[in-house]
Amino acid sequence: MSFSRSSSRLLSAVEDRPAGAAALGEVAIASGLALGMTVVLAVVVLAHRSGRLRALDRLLRWMERSRFFGTLAPWAQLPLMVAMISLVTALLGMYWDIALHIGIGRDEGPLANPAHYPILFGLFGISAAGVLACALPRKGEVGPSAVRLAPGWDAPAGGLLLTGAGTYALLGFPLDDVWHRIFGQDVTLWGPTHLMLIGGAGLSLVAMAVLFEEGRTAVGGRSGVPTYVLRSCLVGGLLIGMSVFQAEFDFGVPQFRLVLQPFLIALAAAFSLVVARLWIGRGAALAAVAFYLVVRGGVSVVVGPVLGELWAAVPLYVVEALLVEAVALVLARRPLVAGVVSGVLIGTVGYAAEHAWTQVAFPLPWTSDVVVEGVAMATVAGAAAGLLGGLLVRGLRRDLPASVRPRLLFALALVAIAAAATNGVVATHPSDLEADIRVTGESTGADGREVDLEVTLDDPSALDGEPAWLTVTAWQGGQESAGLVVHHLEGVGQGRWRTTEPVPAAGTWKTMVRLHDGRDLSAMPLYLPEDTALGEPEIPMTDATRAFDEEKLLLQRELDDDVPGWLWLAAGLVVLLCSLALVLGLGWGVNRYARAARPDVPESRTPVSV
Repeated sequence: MSFSRSSSRLLSAVEDRPAGAAALGEVAIASGLALGMTVVLAVVVLAHRSGRLRALDRLLRWMERSRFFGTLAPWAQLPLMVAMISLVTALLGMYWDIALHIGIGRDEGPLANPAHYPILFGLFGISAAGVLACALPRKGEVGPSAVRLAPGWDAPAGGLLLTGAGTYALLGFPLDDVWHRIFGQDVTLWGPTHLMLIGGAGLSLVAMAVLFEEGRTAVGGRSGVPTYVLRSCLVGGLLIGMSVFQAEFDFGVPQFRLVLQPFLIALAAAFSLVVARLWIGRGAALAAVAFYLVVRGGVSVVVGPVLGELWAAVPLYVVEALLVEAVALVLARRPLVAGVVSGVLIGTVGYAAEHAWTQVAFPLPWTSDVVVEGVAMATVAGAAAGLLGGLLVRGLRRDLPASVRPRLLFALALVAIAAAATNGVVATHPSDLEADIRVTGESTGADGREVDLEVTLDDPSALDGEPAWLTVTAWQGGQESAGLVVHHLEGVGQGRWRTTEPVPAAGTWKTMVRLHDGRDLSAMPLYLPEDTALGEPEIPMTDATRAFDEEKLLLQRELDDDVPGWLWLAAGLVVLLCSLALVLGLGWGVNRYARAARPDVPESRTPVSV
């Protein structure tokens, strides 16, 4: 029996797991652990800067002599290695954590969930890598893009960006507990503080790209096979980081409209693959996808078959990479145009390729219900992200024009992405749709009672064509089943649907009919267990007539309904503004590196103080 499955059984056996924040004792232990690691890092940095710690200097000299890593200054090599290892560690923890929550629901606290440890150590490692990048260089080693922290202490802009991105992600950990104390647990990947964790980690790759170029420039701008390989791995990591936002769709329990999946795939593909091909060279988009498939696919294997948790599907991106490679054959010398054209093709041809892949690999394949809006959103995302990718490439090449045009294009691209994302998350639900539930058969499964069902809508015309999905979804069952069932209902007549195999109706399972049609997202309970921590009674699986309602009320039973709406809005805006500050900070860092030591920007020749 695997360690993970043993943990799942233990957690599934606890009937009254807390529905809000963690116990203060666990918060104190986690905070103490983070404080201890921070103190150790501070001691190492100060000892190195004062000359009392020679071990880092010896390590840097060894790395400087390395043939493979000699294309980078050693003060950039070491932090980049630490950051990449930390990112993979955090990635494993994130997918493990998502699988656990889908499979067993709430945990007893942050220390009771084994997946939280790799997340915590991984995010701390990203922040620590940024601190090391700021601390390792000696005076005069960084170059004109440096930022002066103190007399005699110049830090690379990429190091500061990496510190900021890692710290932003790490802050999501304690703020998530604060969020739970105010609003209750949000069992969704797209909770505001969860987006801090994912966004900070994913966007740290942009900071790493700047740090890479600063380290390469410091040793004379060397290129070659090692540079090609290292850059490809870095941009492959960027593709992984951008793809984590899709995780709910990967597992099959998205809590937002299906049109967001092609939007997110196009966003990740256009930004990352345009950067790969135009920054690195021919074949680099395919090389980045290969790195992505090995690492991201490897995480699915580890979390699924190895640890015994849920399998997460993997978008392929191969066709998208081929499209970018083809466009670059003609437009490589015009990065912005190449980015937009690549993005449009990714949003259309790439959509078709991923549509076919979802029919094979994903629990919720794309249907005709989302084609028009899905292609439109994917095209907007692809064009905007491709433009951002082109801007980043020009920044890394140091050929950004000294005008307001790059800033204007940067802002327009962000606005387009934000507008499309907002459209994707806005959903409605029918106010008067009901269905008759009839149990047509019973059996006993590994977790207890299982039933066959027939569901008859009271208004057959409520479904206009093929819905995005109409499923019986059961999750948080735990134990041997890995805790998730997604069965598509089969139509057997006007407004009549039936299950094709038995579905859970006992234990800790939360079983419901989920309907997504157009902009409507709704759900109807079939079986919900008693939850004493929430004061919610059991809803038994019986013949009955029940109403569809906003599915968030079922999927996120833990949310506190008594919190005023303005407070949730205010807290969400704070997180949004912090996220915007991170994005603008990354833009500042790319712009600073791009304009350093250029004749048309003479003031950038010397470091400026913070």
